[in-house]
Amino acid sequence: MKVSVIGGTGFVGSYIIDELIANNHIPRLLVRKGSEYKVVQSEKCEIVSGDIDDHEAIKETLRGCDAVIYLIALIREFPAKNLTNDRLQFRGSEVVAKYAEEQGVKRFLLMSALGASPDPDGSKYMQAKHLSEQTIKNTKLKWTIMRPSSLFGDPRGADRPEFCMMLDKLMLNLIPFPSFLPFPAPSFFTGINPFDSGNYKLSMVHVKDVATIFVKALSDDKMIEKTIEIGGPRQVSWNEIVKSIASVTGQKIIMLPAPFFVVATVAGLLDRFEWFPAGQDQLNDLIKGSVCDSESLFKKYDIEPIPFSEKNLKYLGN
Repeated sequence: MKVSVIGGTGFVGSYIIDELIANNHIPRLLVRKGSEYKVVQSEKCEIVSGDIDDHEAIKETLRGCDAVIYLIALIREFPAKNLTNDRLQFRGSEVVAKYAEEQGVKRFLLMSALGASPDPDGSKYMQAKHLSEQTIKNTKLKWTIMRPSSLFGDPRGADRPEFCMMLDKLMLNLIPFPSFLPFPAPSFFTGINPFDSGNYKLSMVHVKDVATIFVKALSDDKMIEKTIEIGGPRQVSWNEIVKSIASVTGQKIIMLPAPFFVVATVAGLLDRFEWFPAGQDQLNDLIKGSVCDSESLFKKYDIEPIPFSEKNLKYLGN
């Protein structure tokens, strides 16, 4: 099967490319100029130069393909640079779906997110994911929507953003701090009880397991017109995530209860600056948690899921 991959140079995309090749599929990637070095196993891929605003390049990427996988997402917006979820997630998937129908592509796999919602009080990220889902559902394509929880795994260089590595870099190591003192890592709480801080949970799922499910779903007709939630084998609290990262990287920390409304207010004022570690939308999504039960999905595809553990975070120490 020849599979068009939009967003194939990113974190999830690189693992999906590996999985496609391992299963004798031919990936065809839309690649921005200057990002060619990010393509894994490039000698086994077909590469079209262009970006999501280049409609002719999109058409060329889709031409002759049996399926398309749309992976482009933007965790944090910078509107001044035209980096918005509306453009890259919603409008991008809308354009690709339109041309996929015109070119006779049969299958469309969309990477959405656990928590995608039209909630006007929700994040722009989740709103855009929801709009992408609705766009795909209103086509004649044989679609499948994947909604993973928070992902982890070795980003394998190329400046690919990864959740745990970003926490290490942008939170635990954002400012110089005496190594002999424990770093005060924020443990957010939303009410008035600081003793309940950091207990919101995520179904941390390994990127390789997500890639495996994507590729298996390509050839599974029972997955057509299905929305699939993907989470790891257990729910992990924020406190455990941060402590695990610190342990693997050899850092001393203390979890410091932090009132969420204060942090969110500061983020709302400063998230337009790239040096600030997190946007308000990101924090709002985080505090809501992101959990699901995917045991039956792993059994269906005979996958032994990779659990979130210090052993499986060793890439942080490299």
